[in-house]
Amino acid sequence: MSTGRPPRGAGPPGDPGAAPDRARPRPLRRYGQNHLVDRNVLRAVLAQAAVGPDDVVLEVGAADGLLTRPLLESARLVHAYEVDRRFVPKLEALVAEHHGLELHVGDALRAPLGALVPPPTALVANLAYNIAIPLIVTSMSALPTVERWAVMVQRELADRLFARPSTKPYSAVSILVQLHCELERVRPVPRNAFRPRPNVESCFLTFTRRARLATGEWEVGDERLDAAGYARLEPLVRLAFTQRRKLLTNALSGAGPALAPSRGRVREALRAVGAGEKARPEELSPAAWVRFARALGTLKDGGAATGEDT
Repeated sequence: MSTGRPPRGAGPPGDPGAAPDRARPRPLRRYGQNHLVDRNVLRAVLAQAAVGPDDVVLEVGAADGLLTRPLLESARLVHAYEVDRRFVPKLEALVAEHHGLELHVGDALRAPLGALVPPPTALVANLAYNIAIPLIVTSMSALPTVERWAVMVQRELADRLFARPSTKPYSAVSILVQLHCELERVRPVPRNAFRPRPNVESCFLTFTRRARLATGEWEVGDERLDAAGYARLEPLVRLAFTQRRKLLTNALSGAGPALAPSRGRVREALRAVGAGEKARPEELSPAAWVRFARALGTLKDGGAATGEDT
């Protein structure tokens, strides 16, 4: 969902704080555009985002700047991405007003985000559903300087990101996000806060990167992980959840020697972490996945990758 600035005027009856959208380009389905137009919601979102004067913000889906403008008042600098060129003239006018705005026209998912200067410390955005998962997961590894995420997403996705093991929303993305981050707060947002009104519920959620130790590792429960270990663990998790209903012994077999150990080795690793030989992917917590990968030999003690394929 892209964020846009509402024109002047009162909102429709029964919809306080909102404004008509006649001055905004017609939303395009291919970009998943549902513009935030409720100023009361915007104020609450900004307070929860807690952007400070030292922050460099990455905003994806700037539209015509409803969220961008107040971010510029709080942050050191804002990197604003917008793929819809109809909004470029308004954003360029905003650049002329604020030296702290760097405008990037194009698809953020295809951009070299790691090359941004200065590097972002926070990601604040109203995200379209079709880019939310890849953007969030990619930013965790590609943007190690980002310490805080403050994102508007569909409720379904919010449920998935921090779901507990053995629940329906729990998935590969739950593990990959929770390996890096801890949930701070979830704020439900009503449908009438957007134009056009979406057919789904939305949430604004904030989460933060797990604190790094002097070694570069971070703690996940009672386990430790580092960037190299995460890079080895990620494809293993993704592979397992391509067939989440299967036993792990079956889900991890037949994918080639680079990832898949033998069934016997998987059983041994499951016994080693106390999971049982018939465990399925969604039964292991993020910390248990670290232990499991270490028992397989994918990770060595301390979380780093081994030099051998399993």
